[in-house]
Amino acid sequence: MDALSLVALIAASAVIAGAAGRTPVAAPLILVTAGLVGAYLPGVPDYTLDPHIVLPLLLPPLLHLAALDASYLDLRANARPIALLSVGYVLFATVAVGLLLHLLVPAVPLTAALVFGAVVAPPDAVAATAIARRLRLPHRITTILQGESLVNDATAITAFKVAVAAAIGEGASWAGGAEEFALAALGGVGVGLVLMVPLHWLRTHLREPLLQNTLSLLIPFVAYAAAEQVHASGVLAVVVVGLYLGHRRWQVDFATRLQEGAVWKMVAFVLESTVFLLIGLQLPYVVRGLGDTGVAEALGYAVAVFVFVVVVRYVWVFPGTYLPWVLSRRIREREAREITWKGPVIVGWAGMRGVVSLAIAFSIPQVTLAGDPFPARNLILFLTFTTVIGTLVVQGLTLPALIRALRLPQPDAQAETLAEAQAQSEASRAADARLDELLRDERNALPQPLEERLRAVLERRRNAVWERLGAVNEVTGETTDATYRRLAGELIETERTVFVQLRDARRIDDEMMRTLLRRLDLEEAAAYREEEDGDASGSA
Repeated sequence: MDALSLVALIAASAVIAGAAGRTPVAAPLILVTAGLVGAYLPGVPDYTLDPHIVLPLLLPPLLHLAALDASYLDLRANARPIALLSVGYVLFATVAVGLLLHLLVPAVPLTAALVFGAVVAPPDAVAATAIARRLRLPHRITTILQGESLVNDATAITAFKVAVAAAIGEGASWAGGAEEFALAALGGVGVGLVLMVPLHWLRTHLREPLLQNTLSLLIPFVAYAAAEQVHASGVLAVVVVGLYLGHRRWQVDFATRLQEGAVWKMVAFVLESTVFLLIGLQLPYVVRGLGDTGVAEALGYAVAVFVFVVVVRYVWVFPGTYLPWVLSRRIREREAREITWKGPVIVGWAGMRGVVSLAIAFSIPQVTLAGDPFPARNLILFLTFTTVIGTLVVQGLTLPALIRALRLPQPDAQAETLAEAQAQSEASRAADARLDELLRDERNALPQPLEERLRAVLERRRNAVWERLGAVNEVTGETTDATYRRLAGELIETERTVFVQLRDARRIDDEMMRTLLRRLDLEEAAAYREEEDGDASGSA
């Protein structure tokens, strides 16, 4: 792929993803469909996934961002269902799907069939997070899906390595495979634990936001490479570091957080969009590789595998949900109100596969140690592609309708706003008391207008959330808080215009204008953030 093709790919994915935001369909689904169509348009170059690029360069930042945004406390509270899905289900699906392929195509050795099972076993981190975020699933279901997608790639990649070793003749045994799996998992967690504290120390002691954000971009690659260097799980190392840094993000200064949020939002948009478009663009390559296997015959296998993959997930999800509840009284008492049949139905149907499965499949060796072609490699690539497309399109498109049909309970917007208001009120009271304490010290003496301004800021923050619970303006339909923000925005825009006019009249220079505009930008950003939070809780 040359530089022009890469630029065209990124630009096309950004345009398509931007247009998808104006439709009710999730962007990943439109991107995949666009890739399928674009693959056969004249002039579109071949974009073949290179596992040496996807796994070490695309997977770490996407996992790191998901880990930063995840809640460590929520993941810990749901550790059991997450572990059952991210480890238990992946191993179960590896064996079950491998056995199915071996039975469907007896010419495929069981070891090679297990390689395929490991390839399609893990639901995709990007797809799960993107779909869950768009559909506003209940909080616990979203947490479980996010937690599963953070860890299951490590399980699948390790299982894949063990299965490949057996398939190419390296003589891997079940005991050896279990040992390798344990070492990779423990090693990945260990590397993450070793790195997370010094990396956080660096983030809190670097004073330049640009340096801090450069470090932020490097962290996932450092963690992944360090773990892979010692033959541990790079995925788990990235996740452990990301969870720790996300949990302690509040200790980093505000300028870094502002920049970091914007930078990672852009990185995620570009990578996610490119990844889903790339998935669709793989169609010509996998079809050409079928060779002696007819397309009709391969499609028959593909349908059987897709149906089986969907069924196998339910075969694991329902017992995994109810058996612990039946066997443990403590779990029954703790989760009495959370166990319903609707949750497992959603979790089972949300098992979309993605780019990680394709990248792993493309990394299957061409030949065995004996020099023979790897058994059914091209068929495995084709079935991986069809499984990824099938789950993304069929399950992704129908998941919103399924959620609406099940009428899942939505978060109580009024209760969420009330909790937010109470938290803000408590924090403001503490800040008020601290201000009184500080002003009693003569070294902190302030003129009365500035002291009142500090108190007004506290009062404004305290009242802002409460006002979202109040009545709306009968004429405009706005809350008092919304009207205040709108008028504040008008005043800021007026000031901004005056600063530009003064610069144009050469009464101030450009550097001073930029300084003044940045102050206004920060004020406007704070107001916009409050408005976004209010709208989000109101639409929940």
